[in-house]
Amino acid sequence: MLRLRITNSAVFTLISGFALVFLYSWQGGVTPQAEEQSGKVHVLILSSWRSGSSFVGQVFSQHPDVFYLMEPAWHVWVSMYQNSASTLRMAVRDLIRSVFQCDMYVFDAYMPEKRNVSHLFQWSVSRALCSPPACDLYKREEISNEMTCKKMCSKTQFEKVEEACKSYSHVVLKEVRIFDLETLYPLLKDPSLNLKIIHLIRDPRAVVKSREQSMKAFMRDNGIVLNTKGVKVVDTHYQVMREICRSHVQIYETATQKAPSFLKGRYMMVRYDDLVRDPLAEISKMYKFAELTMTPKLKSWIYDITHGEGHGNEQEAFLITSRNAVNVSQAWRVSLPYEKVAKIQEVCKGAMNMLGYQLVESDKEQKRLGQDMVLPRKQYQFIWLPSKTTDRLKD
Repeated sequence: MLRLRITNSAVFTLISGFALVFLYSWQGGVTPQAEEQSGKVHVLILSSWRSGSSFVGQVFSQHPDVFYLMEPAWHVWVSMYQNSASTLRMAVRDLIRSVFQCDMYVFDAYMPEKRNVSHLFQWSVSRALCSPPACDLYKREEISNEMTCKKMCSKTQFEKVEEACKSYSHVVLKEVRIFDLETLYPLLKDPSLNLKIIHLIRDPRAVVKSREQSMKAFMRDNGIVLNTKGVKVVDTHYQVMREICRSHVQIYETATQKAPSFLKGRYMMVRYDDLVRDPLAEISKMYKFAELTMTPKLKSWIYDITHGEGHGNEQEAFLITSRNAVNVSQAWRVSLPYEKVAKIQEVCKGAMNMLGYQLVESDKEQKRLGQDMVLPRKQYQFIWLPSKTTDRLKD
């Protein structure tokens, strides 16, 4: 079959053009040609770096009904790193749409023509890519191991990714490169998708503590967030954290206080800090939201992975290992100097107040571990705007 190759130098222009066509069609009330929902459920885990999203992604990846990919938009940002996050958001959205529809030809613009599954970012964390029909290493109901999968399944043909995706009832993606909810409106209104959004947040002080363990890994992403035209940035002044906190506020406010009607029942906010305290209860809620059922094997794995002896050291920064999740989530209170904590609170004060994190006023208060820093979640009454007011999309 003849396939057109597109160079990276031309991809942004093409993607932007297609995005404008989609935008025009939604704004004008003309629905793009698409099949009605095929029974699949599509879940987007929307989060930020070092917020526990890799763990939550694994909670879904290990489920036997789920095809999971971790951060497919990484390919967009790596290919076009001289642009800003705002400029790249439509390219990110259109890639996500294609992956949800199991159309993996979207990666033609970001990968070499001759490729296998190992060209896909963090492919080995996906149990579905270590199981038939992609690879025969694990049965679907088994818990996969990332390192074993990487050794045994790396030569899998890339075409198997699409075949595997089509064989599951749920497609789940985890993303950290989306900073507003309005960008996703066309996906929420797409009749071919049954999209649900899990918005995962975490105490910004714990996020910074985790980010500092692997600062170099975030330098390119920092530059895209801060629009430095390709210059890598070490976020010593927490400018990126300011943008992350601002985005969490924007997403949460949009979903809970001024939500369009098509978002009703399709948004769930999860605090990682609550999740580590009662993993089974919180994960059961997420599964119910995503129309999934807890299995005995998953229940046992979740308990083991959250009640281990590990402390989340630098070597484990990007691995899912058995740890004492509660202790890891509180590590910032003993490891970060109060001067840093005060600065983080300064740039993220609005988000912390809205999302339920107690500010500390002194080093003594910070070290008083008996004092809870996570407040009870506020219960908002959602206000669903009439759908006619949401036709004007913000892009």
